[in-house]
Amino acid sequence: MELKRNLAFNYAISYNCMKPIIHLQSIADLYTVFKLGHHHHPLIAVIDFSKVTEQLEQDSKITTDFYSVMFKNYCKNHMKYGRKTIDFQEGNLICIAPRQVIEIDVEIEQKENMLGWGLFFHPDLIRATSLYEKINQMSFFSYEITEALHLSDKEKNILYETVQKIELELQENIDNYSQHILVSSIELLLNYCSRFYGRQLITRSQSNKTIVAQIESLLRSYFTVSDVNALPSVKYLAEQVHLSANYLSDLLKKETGKNAQEHIHFYLIEEAKSRLLNTPASINEVAYSLGFEYPQYFTKLFKQKTGHTPIEYRQLN
Repeated sequence: MELKRNLAFNYAISYNCMKPIIHLQSIADLYTVFKLGHHHHPLIAVIDFSKVTEQLEQDSKITTDFYSVMFKNYCKNHMKYGRKTIDFQEGNLICIAPRQVIEIDVEIEQKENMLGWGLFFHPDLIRATSLYEKINQMSFFSYEITEALHLSDKEKNILYETVQKIELELQENIDNYSQHILVSSIELLLNYCSRFYGRQLITRSQSNKTIVAQIESLLRSYFTVSDVNALPSVKYLAEQVHLSANYLSDLLKKETGKNAQEHIHFYLIEEAKSRLLNTPASINEVAYSLGFEYPQYFTKLFKQKTGHTPIEYRQLN
């Protein structure tokens, strides 16, 4: 792998299968690679996409060391993330955590059609705040691009007004209040994102019910096999219905009150009960046949879910 480093700024470009991979380590790198001129703050930036004239190479792959929240209002820019492709349609917002790989398929665009904004902030900005822990619980940062947030006009305005306040604060001289105001504003923006994603899960309830039925069918069929090699994972289920693990878990929680892992445990314990009562297999044999590597974990999980050990359950029934 050939590695090139431009000494004028700190980002690396590597080539794998002739496709460039650009890694941006800092906000300064972002400004340099897109030729945006002066930036106000080393750890946070708000960018107006209508002012971005520098184009990346075709099929460029990009990763960053910072968080990205992007709203775009045009559809000729294609992005791939997790082997999925999406056109940025009108009113789509995506949230991307550090070190996630995005592939950009660039087409020639008219500048007047390039509308939208991006908020970019480094983890160091929030590291000593409560938001640093809270952001790890915001699962939408790990959604697939195809699970982008579709905003109503009212929601667009709410987010844009919040971003504008951040941009105005960045134009002020840095003082003792700057970081608190910036972090509070970012947290407000992300709280709105959480609310709007919750709304989206509700408005897609009908299609979500189809996915719930698919997951339940998958789990039932998974355990009809007499012996399985391993326990089903959330990742496995998500791949079967073409969603990210986090999005699937949030969808199931919204529709059923149980997340993906809880669904797995429910069907696992139901099958375990059947095998304990209907077969002469030992506890260890039942555990191995269900995909447990260690029977002790099976016993622990079974007691946690039923209040009895597998042996006690057999004796009681």
